[in-house]
Amino acid sequence: MPTIRSLSELEQTPHANVFPTSEPKTIRLELKADEAVDRHSHPGRDIVFCLLEGEIELKLDGDTHEVTAGDIARFDGDQDIAPRALEPSTALIVLAQQESA
Repeated sequence: MPTIRSLSELEQTPHANVFPTSEPKTIRLELKADEAVDRHSHPGRDIVFCLLEGEIELKLDGDTHEVTAGDIARFDGDQDIAPRALEPSTALIVLAQQESA
């Protein structure tokens, strides 16, 4: 049986855990214009960052990438990550555990 959630019903901001007890960890990120998330990392995770609305300046290990609605970014969670909204933005972020080598 699938689990289905409406992103619009998740009220926590800026982060809402879509499926709190399930893997892969799935987060809805909602930022106001000029709102940012402090630099951080997610060691041992692969990240898929799908921007649903808006425009984000995504800093990864000091490099800046412009992400616009409809874009999907994939990167290693060991990198330092610091998203900043250039306009009101909503992203769906999947943090999958990396497989052991």
